[in-house]
Amino acid sequence: MSIKEEITKVRDNVWEIPSSYKREMRVPGRIYIDDEGFENLEDEALEQVANVACLPGIQQYSIGLPDIHFGYGFSIGGVGAVSTKNGVISPGGVGFDINCGVRMIRTNLTAEDIEPKIKELTDTLFKNIPSGVGSKGRFHLKENQVDDVLKYGAEWAVDHEFGWDDDLKYLEENGRLLDADPSLVSDKAKRRGISQLGSLGSGNHFLEIQKVDEIYNEEAAKAFGIVPGTITIMIHSGSRGCGHQVCSDYLRLMDKAYKKYEVTLPDRQLACAPIDSHEAQDYLKSMYAAANYAWANRQMMTHWVRESFEDVLGQSAEDMGMTTIYDVAHNIAKKEVHKVRKSKQELIVHRKGATRAFGPGRIEIPKEYRSIGQPVLIPGTMGTSSYILHGTDVAMEETFGSTAHGAGRVLSRSKAKKEFTPESIEQTLQSKGIHIKANTRPIIAEEAPGAYKNVDNVVKTSDMTGIAKLVAKVSPLAVTKG
Repeated sequence: MSIKEEITKVRDNVWEIPSSYKREMRVPGRIYIDDEGFENLEDEALEQVANVACLPGIQQYSIGLPDIHFGYGFSIGGVGAVSTKNGVISPGGVGFDINCGVRMIRTNLTAEDIEPKIKELTDTLFKNIPSGVGSKGRFHLKENQVDDVLKYGAEWAVDHEFGWDDDLKYLEENGRLLDADPSLVSDKAKRRGISQLGSLGSGNHFLEIQKVDEIYNEEAAKAFGIVPGTITIMIHSGSRGCGHQVCSDYLRLMDKAYKKYEVTLPDRQLACAPIDSHEAQDYLKSMYAAANYAWANRQMMTHWVRESFEDVLGQSAEDMGMTTIYDVAHNIAKKEVHKVRKSKQELIVHRKGATRAFGPGRIEIPKEYRSIGQPVLIPGTMGTSSYILHGTDVAMEETFGSTAHGAGRVLSRSKAKKEFTPESIEQTLQSKGIHIKANTRPIIAEEAPGAYKNVDNVVKTSDMTGIAKLVAKVSPLAVTKG
């Protein structure tokens, strides 16, 4: 029997898995998805939402977001918030690409300003920002520097002249989690990180030149400094091999820990440890270090994006108004305070393929945005639009201040390569006037827009359910991929 037969519709685009579905469930599951998405969603992803609802200390709901799909342990597009008093920490609730995230840079340039040099600009970005599996960064980090990167994150990068002081104001957590402890990161993870700092990576990571196409909320767009017709740049990347190794290291540890602490789990991939155990604390501090690495990584790429525009267009980055709009993390678990059953509680919120979407008034939001809610950056796929939304009070009440993070895959990479060819994708992009530069030919087929959900529907569902509200749409002009 399909799990869908047990699920009830709470309101338009919101579904609930009752806590009676599994004897071990401690809370219900809540899924934010439209009717078509629900029909097409794999049962396995819904089972994962139900499994997460079984974790000790989980609060209110196990949550699936509009881009939900099957992942490791937790679904991707999943949120699980646990009490700091009796909850558990699970690396499967963060994933392998720790702090995979998105940064967006505004400019005062128009499409007409860059159109004559768009190809040169794309080639220069591709040259200056290394990409691809195992790619190495341009900066040669010394062995004795990696701990500082893991400890100070984007601060380290700015201190080494990769960017501007003001960038830090507009990064989630200001680009540094204070509790990071590099001494808990393995030498293998550090070695992988040393060579890859300042590189884009592969898979769904990208760098994109975009144009602001449409404004849905003028007040919010003004607060975020988003002007119709101007150029923006989006960087989607994470913690590279360093974060992957941290996750792998601690999954092995947690696989022993959950048995040691006699935690009953419906799925071994949810291996975890009680928050106050040394295993959980060591993971958190190591994962925070990898998250800091990711912020340093995006900060360095921001610097090279500015340099590339300066080289090609002959103007200073300052004159082109190349300032950071915001930087959001997609894969992370952090301590936050939320209202649960009418009282404020300290929780650890696992976000796996999910974007923080804090509403108005939260002190974590830059003061310039605080009356609106934080910017929520939702990237599309090659050839499709991306969106800027803002966080809401509804998200604070229902999803622990979280919403979708992207389009969400519907085809595996191997299936995508069978269904699409690089040539056909390139022709489609060219017909739309989109330039592409990729490290390998297969990646173009693997990341074909048809391998993903329709990001327009994902964003529309976020907006209609109120867990984030639309601000603006941007369309791609050029993209570089790993």
